[in-house]
Amino acid sequence: MQELIDRALAEDVGAGDVTSEALIPPDARARARIEQKAPGVIAGLRVAEAVFRRVDPELRWHPRAREGEWREGGLVAEVAGATASILRGERVALNFLDRLSGIATLTARFVQAVEGTGATILDTRKTTPGLRVLEKQAVLAGGGHNHRAGLHDAILVKENHIAAAGGVRQAAERALEAAVDGMPVEVECSSLAELDEALETGVPTILLDNMSPEELRRAVERTAGRAKLEASGGVSLDSARAIAETGVDFISVGALTHSAPALDLSLRLEPL
Repeated sequence: MQELIDRALAEDVGAGDVTSEALIPPDARARARIEQKAPGVIAGLRVAEAVFRRVDPELRWHPRAREGEWREGGLVAEVAGATASILRGERVALNFLDRLSGIATLTARFVQAVEGTGATILDTRKTTPGLRVLEKQAVLAGGGHNHRAGLHDAILVKENHIAAAGGVRQAAERALEAAVDGMPVEVECSSLAELDEALETGVPTILLDNMSPEELRRAVERTAGRAKLEASGGVSLDSARAIAETGVDFISVGALTHSAPALDLSLRLEPL
């Protein structure tokens, strides 16, 4: 995280904050309040604090909200110390908080949408380059669950793998043979015929790609508990409930990390 923060600060501050240097006396002190201006879930407090401490270790950080709780708004955190230091860290800290809280908030909305169905909301690898760990932490703060972290921690056989391997059955069998030390294996299927092939191999988890709710119901009936089922593809807040009610175990939502709107937060400074 430190390297990420350093890159963000270098991008924003560059050779120096010329506005603050022109206007703010070196000995000026202030207190700042970070306020949440829209309903949602806060995430990213730890990285925001780290930004301010990287700018100036003497800054004092006081969180006033808890991550992972739905809030209608209000005070999120306070930071106090050198005025120029607070202003140097302001935008980078807020960028992280806005982005991560937006992800947590959208995740919470999806979790609320499927409440009571037994379906679990999963994220995907459709994350901002360099921010995957933080964005997946934000999904957790919103009540969702993490899918695989990357290409290294699970075998997920997708459409292009299947084409290269010669078919669903061949790809699934090779994946199962290659899995060692409890490596998870999942195979994507885009039709009920492909589902039948995958089930015959004993694959433990099957991804149902872009199927309608009716197709998903039929897939659940055919599977009859022989494998865990994940629905994926074009899932929205409007469609999530209907998908969950088909009986699938998981719903993966790329929008959690690639399309979440930022949560509106602001920093207001009070000179001391």
